[in-house]
Amino acid sequence: MDLNLYILTANCARNLIDVDLFADHFFDVLPASGAQSFPAPELIVLSLQEIAPIAYSFLGGSYLVPYFEAFVNAVKKATAKQWNEPYVNLVQDNTGMTGLMVFARADISYKVSWIDMAHVGFGVQEMGNKGAVGARLGYTIDDDSSKTIDLTFVAAHLAPMEDALEQRNLDWKSIVERLVFSHKDIEGESNNEENTALLNHHRSSHSEDSRRDLFAPSSYVFLAGDLNYRTSNVSPTKADIVRFPRCNVSSDDPAHYSHLFKEDQLIREMRNGRSFHGLTEAPINFPPTYKYSDAARQAAKLGIDTDSEWKWSNHRWPSWCDRILFLDSPSWVGEGGHVKPRAYDALPLFPQSDHRPVALAATVPLTQSTEPSGLDHMDSRSRAVAPFAIDPNWKSRRDVARRKELVVGMLAYLGLTWEGNGLLLASTLGLLGAWVVLRSLWEV
Repeated sequence: MDLNLYILTANCARNLIDVDLFADHFFDVLPASGAQSFPAPELIVLSLQEIAPIAYSFLGGSYLVPYFEAFVNAVKKATAKQWNEPYVNLVQDNTGMTGLMVFARADISYKVSWIDMAHVGFGVQEMGNKGAVGARLGYTIDDDSSKTIDLTFVAAHLAPMEDALEQRNLDWKSIVERLVFSHKDIEGESNNEENTALLNHHRSSHSEDSRRDLFAPSSYVFLAGDLNYRTSNVSPTKADIVRFPRCNVSSDDPAHYSHLFKEDQLIREMRNGRSFHGLTEAPINFPPTYKYSDAARQAAKLGIDTDSEWKWSNHRWPSWCDRILFLDSPSWVGEGGHVKPRAYDALPLFPQSDHRPVALAATVPLTQSTEPSGLDHMDSRSRAVAPFAIDPNWKSRRDVARRKELVVGMLAYLGLTWEGNGLLLASTLGLLGAWVVLRSLWEV
């Protein structure tokens, strides 16, 4: 028996999505016979970057409801169209501008017996303009709560720009050191009361002694997001533009996108053991997902097929910024424990963003997530080990950064939103009116 997963990453460019358009293309990466060859997945996971403007993202709570709700509606429409199956939204959480959503097929949602959450920011002052949010859940096997398969899903957004390679590697280090899973995070930082109640309903006696870091020995790991690794260490010059990938050229043509792989920073850093240690990726057979020009976005808005001609932004190298990586089960499970990618591809360009979303359809064997007795958790023969130790100050650092986010979020709300401008103006007029009244009373 296998567990079917569908994982999608999308940079929203701080805009609300077009629900109908997104739903129409949500499962485009599946073959035309997808409903037959890939059944309705038990779990659907969304990694969302720049989900909303910084004011709403940093304040969180009700300010993010419209943005999350748009994806809830898109998933509802897409799954109804593809398989006529309802889904339950189990996780709806964020670290600043990076969001994570997990949906379970309604008929099996009771099998998710516990959910833990984790948050880390590594943007300015460790705030969440860049960061990661993770969910680790236990999926019950054979309706026996003592038998679970452990799954970890992480949404991430790393440092931008071609020359920020070292910072991206450091962002990965921050994920390993400070993305620590705990029950308390759920209860304290969940976005709404309904979500909190749902998650607590699914909580059961999960061992407090289990590993809380990303590399927990019994868990599969899926990390998706705008990882921002580029195909050059420097920005393109005018002379470089002629080398940008073009449509409908043979693979031996220098303008074929595959020739950029040899310069892909992520492939190089992973191969050399400098980033995303132990993780792997399905073969990429799609063009770069970033950065498309404003003309390309306008064409998408008008319904013009953007795959007939790729319109790149001239000041960024076309790159595979949007990726989905995974960490297999321990080797003692055997070949039958490996993640099996079924499809890995990019969705069409949507007008709200200069990125194309990327999706992975995969299956995971329903093998109980337990370890042989006496096995050392750090035994490299059993599993890729964590390349960095947990930062003992991870929680205090996140708490400090969260307070900063609230301050910055409020300032951004007052200065950068119409609602905030109105509130600020009303407050100013109110203070001015009070001063005039008090002055008149004083003179009397």
